[in-house]
Amino acid sequence: MRGCKTNALSKEAPVSLVPSFLALLQPLSCVMTCPTFDSFLTVLTGWAFARRRTVTGMILAADAVGEGFKHHSAYHRLFAAARWSLDELGLAVFGRILPLLDGVALLAVDDTLARKRGLKVFGVGMHHDPLLSCRRTAITNWGHCWVVLGVLLKPPFCGERWFCLPILLRLYVPKKVAEKKGLAYRTKPELAVEMLRLLCGRHESRHFHAVGDSAYGGKSVLLNLPGNCDLTSRLKMDARLYDAPVNRPSRKGGRPRKRGERLPTPEAMLAGRCRHLALDIYGRKDKSRVAECVARCYADPGRPLKAVAVEPLTGGRKPQAFFSTCPDDTAEAVLTRYAARWSMEVTNHDAKGQLGFEEPQGWTRRAVQRTAPVAMLLYSLVVLWFSGQGHRHYEAPRRPWYPGKTQASFADMLATLRGRSVRAEVLSMGLHGRGSRNVVNALLHAVKLAA
Repeated sequence: MRGCKTNALSKEAPVSLVPSFLALLQPLSCVMTCPTFDSFLTVLTGWAFARRRTVTGMILAADAVGEGFKHHSAYHRLFAAARWSLDELGLAVFGRILPLLDGVALLAVDDTLARKRGLKVFGVGMHHDPLLSCRRTAITNWGHCWVVLGVLLKPPFCGERWFCLPILLRLYVPKKVAEKKGLAYRTKPELAVEMLRLLCGRHESRHFHAVGDSAYGGKSVLLNLPGNCDLTSRLKMDARLYDAPVNRPSRKGGRPRKRGERLPTPEAMLAGRCRHLALDIYGRKDKSRVAECVARCYADPGRPLKAVAVEPLTGGRKPQAFFSTCPDDTAEAVLTRYAARWSMEVTNHDAKGQLGFEEPQGWTRRAVQRTAPVAMLLYSLVVLWFSGQGHRHYEAPRRPWYPGKTQASFADMLATLRGRSVRAEVLSMGLHGRGSRNVVNALLHAVKLAA
């Protein structure tokens, strides 16, 4: 592609991100043409600084409006009409994550709701709202439902905290809306399998392990996993588990058995003798009773699974069951891996609160499918930049009421990126004199407060 020769410096916006962050973006230019990539850099710059993440709000934040700049419709066409692939962009971001991965690449898959208004917006419908719902009452809301595939890792210089870096996204269109628009209907698990096959197919020599909640642990995912991908998910407490079949010669003939003897359900496993286990997960010490076994589920009797039943002794949570398609896994490995999935929920929260994942107002099909996912990819890029360069410039905020804070949150990472970018911009003006340092410090303090 022509974009491969593009320098990661936007020729359009007078406001620019710090050079070390622009260098991180350079490999992404291969999925776009040069003019498109220049517009993309301008939008990303505005995305990092804007208070509201609409297209016009972002180009205003980038100060790319007026004489000598592109017409504002060019930035709308970036998402609605330009020829570039969101999947290729996400795979290019994964290429920046690869150097941080060692061994098996851990993935997380989940769906999240982006609330919207308007009847003409493509793909909107009523979806379950987990924030407003409770155990007794399920509440739905109008908006988009996105299925997100991200990479789970502990970035350097970020402590022992897990991060989920989104790379691929799919918009789930409700069945009635798909029939009305003449589109092929695909369930959320089918969209997740599509993204897993895309990623695993591009990196056939690498082994992946996906983690998902019970919505992505059924037979529609389990029976269609790529050959180089395993799965860890939730298991029902009354799940039917079976032993390996024993092929015995029969006088009557007939096909051999597919399933062996029936094994105890996870609930029955906890009723028997269990071992006690203490794990440091979810930010606290958890003590639990654990029972485990190697079994096979009814839907896929040919694949051995490690089934783990857990009864928490602290925290007041109900008994739960999990499984892994790696039968050699220990109970500790299964539980720790599934607990790392919670970082996906944190990513969804930060992408909505800090990067305006719900705020883009495009309504056509291509604009909807490509605008909001850029917020998720920007989240991944900010974390990558902070782990590589930004941590050297991070200054913990002075909060005497919060002495236990030792690690940088995503809000701190974004504030550091903004501060370094403004500092580089101000210092390039060539300020001199006794008051120049005070001007720089005042501007940096204002940027951190705005972040």
